[in-house]
Amino acid sequence: MNFRNRLALPAAFLFAALALAGCQQGTHPADAMTKAASPAVPQAVAPVPGGAPSGAAAAAVKSIHSPGMVATDEQLAAGQCSAKVVDAATGEYLPDPACTPGATDPAVTQENLDSTICMSGYTATVRPPASNTDKVKAESLREYGQTAAKTTEYDHLISLELGGTNSVSNLWPEPNKASATGTTNPKDAVENTLHKAICTHKVTLSAAQNAIAHNWVTAVKDLGL
Repeated sequence: MNFRNRLALPAAFLFAALALAGCQQGTHPADAMTKAASPAVPQAVAPVPGGAPSGAAAAAVKSIHSPGMVATDEQLAAGQCSAKVVDAATGEYLPDPACTPGATDPAVTQENLDSTICMSGYTATVRPPASNTDKVKAESLREYGQTAAKTTEYDHLISLELGGTNSVSNLWPEPNKASATGTTNPKDAVENTLHKAICTHKVTLSAAQNAIAHNWVTAVKDLGL
């Protein structure tokens, strides 16, 4: 055996030992190279209940202080938004979560409920006049691709009685059931139930706000009320 072969044999044994050690640890050299070269596989995004399409997340609920007037915190294009029909017969429609994620008033807190939303007459102190909302409502109808109807309410997703605020991100043209004769709709009863639960301390302010913003149709059930 010549000198070159005597050097080659120890080197071969050393490489074999290193490879065996890597396999025992679950990392073969070839596997490591393959993993490094392979692109990451994106994880599937679960559907967002309440109207967000699969793979798309709704925008987060905003915090905006705008008493007495509608804050234009979003610029939306005509036809950009679409309400989701849950049950047309009973008037259950959800806003487009990408256009109307909801917004709360930071001036309303868990600590000052008795002097804000749980005080009689509170909403009248922060509700915008019709002269302000009528113009914004017309724009919202175009954004949602809807035509004006006497039964359509320009509604706060998180109502003022739940500490919601006046902003484009919290207002939407809510369709009503076909048999409706006015703007009273099934969401009103949900708002009243949540308001009572907040003021009797059965649920927290933030829990109620998040539940109705997420899906007002299931909010009462989601909160165990």
